[in-house]
Amino acid sequence: MKKRILIAEDESIIRMDLKMMLQDNGFQVVGEAGDGDRAIELAFEMKPDLILMDIKMPKMNGLQASNIIGRQLDLPILLITAYSQQEFVEKSKQDNILGYLVKPISESNLIPAITVALHQADKAKALKQSIQSAQDEVQKRKLIERAKGLLMERNKLSEQEAYTSLRRESMSRQLTMESIAQETILNYSN
Repeated sequence: MKKRILIAEDESIIRMDLKMMLQDNGFQVVGEAGDGDRAIELAFEMKPDLILMDIKMPKMNGLQASNIIGRQLDLPILLITAYSQQEFVEKSKQDNILGYLVKPISESNLIPAITVALHQADKAKALKQSIQSAQDEVQKRKLIERAKGLLMERNKLSEQEAYTSLRRESMSRQLTMESIAQETILNYSN
């Protein structure tokens, strides 16, 4: 499946060159923006795999647009600029910004930068999913432990007996342990 890329660049000739380089290398350009406002609109609409974002653009600049896109969509961005000044590098340190290209951009530096940025974005996404999964698991265990504690206290059961009771109820009703734990907590809290 082709990776989907959004180009945000105010200079139409550069935008056209970038689009051709990307398409020639098997990427799908899903949108083109000439300013930060339009980049944000297209990011929300298209949800691309990566955004190539020029820093200096009319209306809203690329750093401001990247900040909004990062906070609301968490899409990866590769910045483009004619300036390599330190202040831009410092301002571009956001979690969703994965790289920085200085104009003029050639195919020999664009494609490797995009490949690395997409790889890093995939790794970050997998890590976030793993963290979320672990957090969900901790919440489930806390719920079960709380229900177990209530059963132990109210019914004078051992920890093993309380757990067995929850498990038996879960199996007989074909509901998850978390569902039974939530129900138990609601029933015993009243």
